[in-house]
Amino acid sequence: MIQTSEQYQHIVQGCREIFLKKTKDYGTSWRIARASSLTDQIFIKASRIRTIQETGKNKVGESIEGEFDAMVNYCIMAVIQLRSNDEFGLELSPEEALTLYNQVIREAFELMERKNHDYGEAWKDMRVSSLTDMILIKLLRIKQIEDNGGQTIISEGIESNYFDILNYSIFALIHLTL
Repeated sequence: MIQTSEQYQHIVQGCREIFLKKTKDYGTSWRIARASSLTDQIFIKASRIRTIQETGKNKVGESIEGEFDAMVNYCIMAVIQLRSNDEFGLELSPEEALTLYNQVIREAFELMERKNHDYGEAWKDMRVSSLTDMILIKLLRIKQIEDNGGQTIISEGIESNYFDILNYSIFALIHLTL
């Protein structure tokens, strides 16, 4: 699992760099978005990946890897949004945004380690297309929970699904880039 941890951190570093550069370009304009809007943005990214996987055609030219990077960052933003309400205000400094980013990614990493232990790193034998499908399933679950006002009867909540999508995206990136 040491190799997985190193690969995971390598992918996270790239996603973090993108997040920081976009924060410098755009500020934290994403703070205006409701978590449900971020869910829809992630859904668009995952749907595009699936279309490219199924058709073999990429007419926009942006890479699948870039879409998985974006999903990692959007999931982190969504978790921050779920947790913060209006506590922080709309504009965060790059340092504040990075602190929150690092807190969420640390939790995601710890979750990955626990699940990898229990599941025996089964993700390594999964196809990227299956990871994409699992992401879409999780997104549809989130959308249903959001439509239910955030309430569940027996199922895990929205935040847990975001963490799973984040980790599935990192697994896909490990498969695609390392």
